[in-house]
Amino acid sequence: MIVQQIKLRMMDVFCYLVGDKLSKTCALIDPAFEVDKILSVVQEKGFRVSFIINTHGHADHTAGNAKIIRKTGARLLIHEKDADGLMMLRNRLFARLLGGQGSPKPEVLLKDGYIINIGDVSLKVIHTPGHSPGSICLLGDGNLFTGDTLFVGAVGRTDLTGGSRKRLLTSIHDRLYTLPDETIVWPGHDYGESEKSTIFKERTTNLYTN
Repeated sequence: MIVQQIKLRMMDVFCYLVGDKLSKTCALIDPAFEVDKILSVVQEKGFRVSFIINTHGHADHTAGNAKIIRKTGARLLIHEKDADGLMMLRNRLFARLLGGQGSPKPEVLLKDGYIINIGDVSLKVIHTPGHSPGSICLLGDGNLFTGDTLFVGAVGRTDLTGGSRKRLLTSIHDRLYTLPDETIVWPGHDYGESEKSTIFKERTTNLYTN
């Protein structure tokens, strides 16, 4: 598995390229805003984009969907419980205010346990509601892409529509902190502490989950 973290300036969002070295196919997790920058990384690495995977439906993680789909023909995947929110007028307008575009309709609706195959690379969907009803994390080859569920030293906000702090903490403790200590945590935003972490570090030091 090839993992390339792409830092986007607006709102300190992280987009991820997850690729299969042999087939040179990849998925983009949470592309937003600087689409040209994202696609230049894809081209530089020599990959072809097969999938766009949104960890949840908020505009700061989905505003690049439309342009990347037009340019690459990638299939769009999101959890079934965030699909309607992705298409809501409010979300589409917010995407435009942020300089992106409203997202097209997803092609694949994900559920807990769904396996996304990218060549010989596999990502398992872990449903982690709390930040939003359909928030997911993606696990593959010891790498965990946590979206806005778990950050380095912090957690996602729960004051938006559909958010629940109780559900978020349950998701983190029951679905994520039970993973092996060495699992690498790749967060959805950069809060200046570190660009990545581990399950062990977050379980033992993250004050927002204790």
